[in-house]
Amino acid sequence: MAPGLVEPAFQSTDAAPNAPIKQAIKSANTHNYIPGRTTVTKHDDTYEFEHLRPRFPEISWPALEEIPYADKGCLGDVNFKNLLSSATEVFDYNPKIGTEVHGVDLANLTDLQKNDLARLIATRGVVFFRNQKNFGIEEQRALGQYFGQLHKHATTAVPRQEGLEDVHVVYTGEGSPDLRSLFSPTFLWHSDVTYELQPPSYTSLKVLTGPPRGGGGDTLWSSQYAAYDMLSPHMQKYLESLTALHSADLQAQGSRDLGRTVRREPVTTEHPLVRTHPVTGWKSIFFNPGFVTKIVGVPKTESDHIISLLNEIVATSPEFHARFQWQAGDVAFWDNRVTNHSATYGFAPHRRHAVRVCNQAERPYLDPNGRSQEEDLSERYGIPKANKDGAGVVNYND
Repeated sequence: MAPGLVEPAFQSTDAAPNAPIKQAIKSANTHNYIPGRTTVTKHDDTYEFEHLRPRFPEISWPALEEIPYADKGCLGDVNFKNLLSSATEVFDYNPKIGTEVHGVDLANLTDLQKNDLARLIATRGVVFFRNQKNFGIEEQRALGQYFGQLHKHATTAVPRQEGLEDVHVVYTGEGSPDLRSLFSPTFLWHSDVTYELQPPSYTSLKVLTGPPRGGGGDTLWSSQYAAYDMLSPHMQKYLESLTALHSADLQAQGSRDLGRTVRREPVTTEHPLVRTHPVTGWKSIFFNPGFVTKIVGVPKTESDHIISLLNEIVATSPEFHARFQWQAGDVAFWDNRVTNHSATYGFAPHRRHAVRVCNQAERPYLDPNGRSQEEDLSERYGIPKANKDGAGVVNYND
């Protein structure tokens, strides 16, 4: 769970508790621009999304069991022709990850378009759609259910409206504490609930209310396809021989420490450190700083160094990061199997409210005959492969 997802015990004004009320600062320039300041929306009792505000029900669920899964992306057109037939604009954020699509209404997709959407997400890692006003919570759930059985989170908030326990609520409001100091920035990079036997694949997040442009609250994604490609062939081969433990224990204990019900007992699951994607056939690192606790079968010192290396690659490689600046009504759809993501903070006193839906996917596996993204795209388009020999002459002149 990321910092800031604690429901406050009170609702204050947008000023900090006990702080003196200050007059709004006005700028004399044409655009009323004030560096680092954005207009704060006041929310009253008629808040449109009151039914989707967070609650933590005292209920319990049995352990998850393995279920069949068939990836709809395998049915998608390789050129995404059905999905993009109605698009008005399509562009990538960078060569490795992130695509934004305009003109597509997620609430009214045909099955062929849904299959293409899955294939596009599997290929690009994360896909963004702006101003999806028709994509309500039921439409979001229905699209998630088309891709597979929806996952119910064991600890995080669900909507106040009954019957939506497969929806995860992200909420930081007036009076919410700032918990950033409790976590290292690297630790906040994660892939959702990877401790499950069948972690999610296609995951959608819609922001209902959030800071205006420039007010903070962006989300970053990191490509695990590209993380694998960043390694030398020797390290790739070594990591392919290893597995890692993904644990829910810390997340569950944090909920219990806050006096909340853990709705399903925490699990620790062993997964391959490198996995193969069933749609693209590409290999990726399957690792995240938030839930991976140990590398199996090696001494602790070695395990710690592998984790440290992968933490650095995930968190500090800007060439395969995509950063999304949200506005209300925007939707991000990502493949949880091949990306990590991290929230950004410092957006107080704005309210940030979003809802997430995801489906369970296949149990992670490695096909040793699979290819990497770099290998495939190099062969297909003649893109030069990266030089991985770090023993050359360094000429750094910045």
